[in-house]
Amino acid sequence: MKRLITNTASAMIGLALSAVCLSSQAQGSAAAAASQPLTRAQVKMERQEFLRSHSWDPVNEVWTVKPGFEAPAGVKSRAEMKAERDEFLRNNRWDVATRSWVPIKGGPRRLDTLTRAEVKKDTQAFLRTHRFDEELGQWVETHPAKSSQ
Repeated sequence: MKRLITNTASAMIGLALSAVCLSSQAQGSAAAAASQPLTRAQVKMERQEFLRSHSWDPVNEVWTVKPGFEAPAGVKSRAEMKAERDEFLRNNRWDVATRSWVPIKGGPRRLDTLTRAEVKKDTQAFLRTHRFDEELGQWVETHPAKSSQ
């Protein structure tokens, strides 16, 4: 009985995923989908192909591509996605005030080129937005209250 329920659940999930995939493909070519709807045999064939190339991971609750099968064309690998994410985070930072990502301008500044007044002004600006956390032993960004004007 348990096996029957598991097989039925797998089939239902496969049908649902194939329906989602088919609807996204159909949206891309609306003219083709409008002229020729998919037949029951085509849907079954696509479901079988999906189940042949993917397996359900119950621990992570995701479908994974089985070994020996390639990802669909245009899908980036996990390593490529992580590299792009790291590159973006290296070049941008989150600005709390504007609630958006802002680019980091240039490399580190050379303090030896600044005047004493500029260094003092920058230090004051830094102290308005940061505090030293004794427990962590590092500077932590604070979010000053916005003035109501």
